[in-house]
Amino acid sequence: MDYADVACRIHDEDNRLDSLAALAVLDTPVEAEFNELTQLAASVLQTRSAAVSLVDHDRQWFKSRVNLPFSETPRDIAFCHYTVERRETMVINDALLDDRFRDNKLVTAKDGIRFYAGAPLLLDNGHCVGSLCIIDPHPRPDFDDKSLAMLEGLANLAANLLSARRNRLRGEIAAKVVRSTTDAIVAVDRSGHIVLLNRAAEDLFCYSAEEALRQPMTLLLPDSVVAEIEAGQADTVLEVSVKTRNGHEIETEASIAPWGDGGRDGGFAVILRDTTERRALEADRNQARNLLDAIVANLPAALFVKDLATKKYVLTNQKASDIIGLPASEIIGLRDRDLFGAVGEGFEERDNQAAKTDQPFRYESRFVRDDGEAFDVRTTRIVMDGPDRPRQYILGVGEDMTDFRRTEAEKKWLLKYDELTGVLNRASMAKRLASLVEDDVPFAMLCINLDRFKAVNEQFGQDAGDDVLREVATRLQMLCDDNCIVGRVGGDEFVILMQGEKLDVRAVELAEKVVRIGRHPAPATGIVSQTGASVGLAFHPLDGATPEALRDNVDLALHRSKKEGGGRTCLFDALLDAEVRDRRLLESDLRAAIDRDEIVLHYQPVISCRTGKVNSLEALARWNHATRGPVSPEVFVALAEDCGLIERLGSDLLNRACDDLLTLPGNLRFAVNLSPQQFKSGELPSIVRAALRRTGLAPDRLQLEVTERLVIENAEETFVQLEELRGLGIQILMDDFGVGHSSLSYFQKFPFDKVKIDKSFIAGVETSKSSRAIVEAVVGLGRQLSMGIVAEGVECEKQRLLLSSLGCTHLQGYHFSPAMPLAEVAGFVAQLEDTTAPDMPKVA
Repeated sequence: MDYADVACRIHDEDNRLDSLAALAVLDTPVEAEFNELTQLAASVLQTRSAAVSLVDHDRQWFKSRVNLPFSETPRDIAFCHYTVERRETMVINDALLDDRFRDNKLVTAKDGIRFYAGAPLLLDNGHCVGSLCIIDPHPRPDFDDKSLAMLEGLANLAANLLSARRNRLRGEIAAKVVRSTTDAIVAVDRSGHIVLLNRAAEDLFCYSAEEALRQPMTLLLPDSVVAEIEAGQADTVLEVSVKTRNGHEIETEASIAPWGDGGRDGGFAVILRDTTERRALEADRNQARNLLDAIVANLPAALFVKDLATKKYVLTNQKASDIIGLPASEIIGLRDRDLFGAVGEGFEERDNQAAKTDQPFRYESRFVRDDGEAFDVRTTRIVMDGPDRPRQYILGVGEDMTDFRRTEAEKKWLLKYDELTGVLNRASMAKRLASLVEDDVPFAMLCINLDRFKAVNEQFGQDAGDDVLREVATRLQMLCDDNCIVGRVGGDEFVILMQGEKLDVRAVELAEKVVRIGRHPAPATGIVSQTGASVGLAFHPLDGATPEALRDNVDLALHRSKKEGGGRTCLFDALLDAEVRDRRLLESDLRAAIDRDEIVLHYQPVISCRTGKVNSLEALARWNHATRGPVSPEVFVALAEDCGLIERLGSDLLNRACDDLLTLPGNLRFAVNLSPQQFKSGELPSIVRAALRRTGLAPDRLQLEVTERLVIENAEETFVQLEELRGLGIQILMDDFGVGHSSLSYFQKFPFDKVKIDKSFIAGVETSKSSRAIVEAVVGLGRQLSMGIVAEGVECEKQRLLLSSLGCTHLQGYHFSPAMPLAEVAGFVAQLEDTTAPDMPKVA
């Protein structure tokens, strides 16, 4: 077998099928010109059937047919297959007599083929794509040369129809492309004149087709393109700048190609693509590439790329060079074992481990450079594809963990030790205390607090205070032996836990030493500052069987030491410290009472001397303790001030009083007492405004009572806030006037609406000349400054008459009513409204 001949035939068949496909005719609808040709062949050559048969890879398909019941057949039974293979006309006078076809089902079927004649459909390139065939169910031994010539002539006409159809289709496609493409197309003829300009070219050059046609090509095309055309250079691509009608220059890519047959009807077509956006994208890509290069170079993490197969470095950034200790030029092309010896073999083993997984592979190790500097490095390795093959490279990102590990170690240290002094911190001391209690061993606990330390901070600054704390910590450690543990548990508070024999004696001796060193001056940034030390001492298990109990009891002992003047040691004493413990319990109960709204308001009426009726009410806090019974306001208010609860309690009571007043007649005012502590945050005006806004209460129904203590403690800041409250329309009253450090200068700085004379002066007003003189003086002051005067603590009718006659404007006391619950107020007010006003001197 001639294999070369077989290969050649296969190649020819492939080319033939390509030519058939290029016709784009298979499986297309019926077309009249092909039908008319087929009918003409059947009629002229006097056969029952005729067809234009196109032979595809494994079938023959009829573009047109006459009297054939099927549109295609398998190729292996097609008569036309032989016509195509031979590329010449084939005539079968009687198929039953032909060995090739006698058993063909197209022949053996009823009215099957007996006569067949097929002429090849040859294209310009010589390929045979099918045949024009005539078919009849009767033999035709008389088919002569004249008929054969006519069949071949009709076949040539059919082939021409196919070629014309293809060219027409191509022309339509080309026209559509020219019209719809966004590329500018300019066609010129052989003489260099413009013969075509598509819409995109009109938009690019700002010339209409009518203006540009028949003009020289130099109207639109730059000199470099014109030179190529004049030189006959076809299939050329240039980067050129074209100038539009309005003078703008646009960067383009120009493709030059010939059109036509190369004769008089030919020329060149120039396709111009605006590359402005592409070049901008290229510039962006270059910028992004440069940015990426800069990022890689300056990345704070070490970055490297190795060839996976050879383990040789192909890229490193600056951070990697810094860690390795070599420039990139001395690293690229080498392996880790070349650079680091045996250690490098371990690095390459990490590469092998990374190659076994599709996930990032992380490993942390300590790396020591040749100069001895050590680095903790955590490397993440990722296998990635390359341009040559999959899984070509290992990308490694190494994070310098040295500072992180150092910080981590410092954090672990800080979890245990106090950063400022270096002794154990509060959490560590708590663990040691719990451990000693759990082991149930005897030990002593000394709680040490520095006296006058706040003054050091205020006088010399925080740095000086820190110096004192460090010095104290050092001295405490010097006093302690191996049986002692020292810790700082608060700002200026230290704890010593002592174990060993004779604890009662040794602990007291140590405490006294601590007190003595506290009496020695401690250096504070070059300034000698005198502090002291107070010590509380308790023993386990005698003074507490749990850490909590022991801490509470040593705190009680320390509190007593401070209360007795400081600079001394106090041992826990259950009897002596009971009062402090009780106060702490009461504080805890007070917090709970505030949370549960158990602090209630009672209201004591203030009577107008002019009308004898209720003018206003003073809101007074009351607390009925569940087990202690009623607790005096002087006790729980002072406690709230000491433990930082007064601002919350005051805000709660103010809001409750506003709610209560809304239920009472609109002419009544009410007064709320304020603590000096409520002014310290500077938020009091905002709190009052919020309460008024929430309830909708008119500001002129609210009175606020302050004491002389408030004014004395922080006069300037107090007056600023009082002015702001007065500006809202709220009345400001001076309460308990005369019991503090009274000064008339306050009345110059702030004009109070009313002054309330303390009940201590009222109690003796009938018998004491000095009390009466004080009342008269205050009344006279009130008249001069247009202030109302309220006498507190009126107990009897004689006092009422006398105080009214002396000029007081309002009276308040048990003679009229004690403080009462809200539910009783309305009835009391109504009762006085219904009675005739008492005979009182009228007050202007």
